[in-house]
Amino acid sequence: MILRLLFFFFIILPFMIIFIPIQFIIIKLNLPFWHFLPRLLFRLGAILFGLKINVIGTANIGQPTLIVANHISWSDIVALGSIANVSFVAKSEIKKWPLIGFLASLQKTIFVERNRRVDTGRTSEKMAKYLLDGNAVVLFAEGRSDISTNILPFRSALIGSAQMAMKQAGAKNIAILPTIIAYTKLQGLPVSRAERFALAWNKSKSSLVNIINILKRSNCEITIVFAKPIKLKKDADRKKIARQCHQQAQTIYNVLLRSDKSMEDIRQIVKNEKIIY
Repeated sequence: MILRLLFFFFIILPFMIIFIPIQFIIIKLNLPFWHFLPRLLFRLGAILFGLKINVIGTANIGQPTLIVANHISWSDIVALGSIANVSFVAKSEIKKWPLIGFLASLQKTIFVERNRRVDTGRTSEKMAKYLLDGNAVVLFAEGRSDISTNILPFRSALIGSAQMAMKQAGAKNIAILPTIIAYTKLQGLPVSRAERFALAWNKSKSSLVNIINILKRSNCEITIVFAKPIKLKKDADRKKIARQCHQQAQTIYNVLLRSDKSMEDIRQIVKNEKIIY
């Protein structure tokens, strides 16, 4: 943990001091390369957290895309942000967190009042703007992190928001991209059930304690699988799409947790499932 703290204070902190004012100007001027500096910061974060990231499938970024993913820990955000140009959908409380909320806003995070239905229209409008600019938006569709033994059912509300965004803006091509995140190795060894629980975000502890636990844990491998995109139609059944994404995610997740397989074996098995390109 000492080495990671030194890395933070001597590498990441100086980068942030330079990054914040420049990124603030980029966002205010609405420049197209706004994602460049956040991507660098996420890559530094991956080093800080000791993440080795394996990617299976194609992110399909470059067109309006809603990435529908499971959620285990805050390091999921760092991992995804380091490999693709994305914005995140997050609960509104995060916006009020010191520094983290401000950094999230500089990364064009969409903040949502999850317990207020009246917020759906504002969310849809903001999502529409991002998607129609050709961006990818990440939705952690379980609605909360889990202990990482199973994937919780995906909520369909924000898929409905994407449909509403299509109607409002007249968009025709928005892709739903099922995405699966799994922590597969810890210090080079397969992750046990007990270790999967320890890797997950502990809701009974404060955010600070959880971040400290991430900094203290051993280097780990995280595997991210991008499944085949689903074309979103204005009149599609959002609940059916959510169930389809969840079924794909659970199938792939079960494969990723098979400790008797190498990464190349897993790539081939997932490919044979015919749910990735």
